[in-house]
Amino acid sequence: ELGWISKVHVNRPAVVRHAEQIKKWRTVKGNWQAAWLLKAVTCIDLTTLSGDDTPSNVHRLCFKAKHPIREDLLKALDMHDKGITVGAVCVYPTRVTDAVNTLKAASCNIPVASVAAGFPSGQTPLETKLAEIKLAVEYGAREIDIVISRSLVLTGQWEGLYEEIRQCREACGEAHMKTILATGELGSLANVYKASMIAMMAGSDFIKTSTGKEVENATFPVGIVMMRAIREFYWQTGNKVGFKPAGGIRTAKEAITWLMLVKEELGVEWLTPELFRLGASSLLEDIEKQIFYHVTGSYALQHDLAMA
Repeated sequence: ELGWISKVHVNRPAVVRHAEQIKKWRTVKGNWQAAWLLKAVTCIDLTTLSGDDTPSNVHRLCFKAKHPIREDLLKALDMHDKGITVGAVCVYPTRVTDAVNTLKAASCNIPVASVAAGFPSGQTPLETKLAEIKLAVEYGAREIDIVISRSLVLTGQWEGLYEEIRQCREACGEAHMKTILATGELGSLANVYKASMIAMMAGSDFIKTSTGKEVENATFPVGIVMMRAIREFYWQTGNKVGFKPAGGIRTAKEAITWLMLVKEELGVEWLTPELFRLGASSLLEDIEKQIFYHVTGSYALQHDLAMA
């Protein structure tokens, strides 16, 4: 439906002004802070996307995914029997089998997500992208994080972008598909909104800000624009599409702010792992430190949270 995006205008000064106000929001304290942080943990896609990934560090990541917060800390909060785990484990396609086997051996149902479709640049032929997606699904990935061809957005080839994402969605089969827009490379907030709409029209289960490899990753202005596109799409179609900010989210305070923004823009029903994820590799460490301080009243030493 090109009519939905043909006359899109984004009031950038208003969006930036709202984003600045968000940074000044007061964070919650005490038990409320602990509750929000545990909610954030359940929405994390715990990620390792390094060239030196090995089976052993993927095994370690999966253990941390199943036990994201130290058991004694959860007991102190009376949350030890609530089954708190991260939302998913995210790895490269070649490491999917390692993750799937490790989680299966641990009797854990955490889904494995895999990046695909020419991650992170998207500069590979469509046939190669589709083959990579199919292999990742074959290896056992239940979620696929694809990346779009930014050139299609920058040159206004909206039908081409739709067709690329549609074919990727078809290749995913039963797996959930998160579409990475690489917002830092799209040129304008209007393009972010249009790309978000096209991705949802083509069948994306989630839209995601960044690969984490760009110069600019998840920012509040692009988050606001993407969430308002999700809200408009829901009003138009009745379909709920998930949102995933990723890249550069490293502190517990930032995680809570993202959760609060989602609640403000989309509502409480989006605050579930089915509709909201945080893409992060080091965020969990800071969250666990904050929970440690909340429970003990002292700051964690390095050996206190060795697995973090």
